[in-house]
Amino acid sequence: EVQLAESGGGLVQPGGSLRLSCVVSGYTYSKHCMGWFRQAPGKEREGVAEIDSDGAMNYADSVKGRFTISKANAGNTLYLQMNNLKPEDTAMYYCAADHKYCEGFADFRYWGQGTQVTVSS
Repeated sequence: EVQLAESGGGLVQPGGSLRLSCVVSGYTYSKHCMGWFRQAPGKEREGVAEIDSDGAMNYADSVKGRFTISKANAGNTLYLQMNNLKPEDTAMYYCAADHKYCEGFADFRYWGQGTQVTVSS
């Protein structure tokens, strides 16, 4: 059974930084896409960043230059470094994975439970 577990969320002031982590277990596919999504209250879920097994990355325009996606441990751990956070970044952040190459935040098969990020002074 594939399981994804996020951590690292919290309350941060505008301009601050957070690093989210996602530990993936039970996933054995060499070809994969892993990504971060977020959903704010009253809004649709949106893709934030994704990275595939070849290292190709894709970012939402709203986070380019501020957020960095990376992975470690042969893809078993996914990170999202978030710098210069803004109040509009406030949302529940989810990690996701699928055994395919990334397709512009297209549907993912496996999802975590989410970690809350709140940016407020």
